[in-house]
Amino acid sequence: MAKLVFGKNVSLDGYIDHQAFAPGPVLFRHFIESVRGAAAIVYGRRMYEIMRYWDEDHPEWDAAARDFAAAWRGRQKWVVSRSLKSVGPNATLVGEGLETVIGGLKDRLAGEIGIGGSELARSLTELGLIDEYQLYFHPVVLGHGTPFFAAPRPRLRLVASDRMDEDVIRLTYVPA
Repeated sequence: MAKLVFGKNVSLDGYIDHQAFAPGPVLFRHFIESVRGAAAIVYGRRMYEIMRYWDEDHPEWDAAARDFAAAWRGRQKWVVSRSLKSVGPNATLVGEGLETVIGGLKDRLAGEIGIGGSELARSLTELGLIDEYQLYFHPVVLGHGTPFFAAPRPRLRLVASDRMDEDVIRLTYVPA
């Protein structure tokens, strides 16, 4: 049985914003390995559209960016959206039956299934499907934006804290 994991870069004040700060080389390598080892990834529409950037090579990429793109392209993806009519390579569109589809993935796959998108994470949390939350805290204060937790959460229990590089710490929580 697979474990559903929602992990994101987050500011010290709890906001996510992929344009406000980025992982350094050590953390980016960690993310490459995480994607490479994932059983699958489930995206909400907005995050999937952002991640489609990795579908095509860009001449300015360094070796790490090319590694991430290869890992991302190689993962099976499910995209939850009522508005999209189609999705790109190696992706399956989920329009209805979120609980059934994601529950089925957890039953069929082994390892970790990553979640991309805070609204999707909110829905999956409300359904009781998320098994683990990984918050990668960066030394940045944004003061506004999209919160990591889009709605009230069940009580959580800290199970790990890991220094990821000189500035970032990952806190890992599971539902209590």
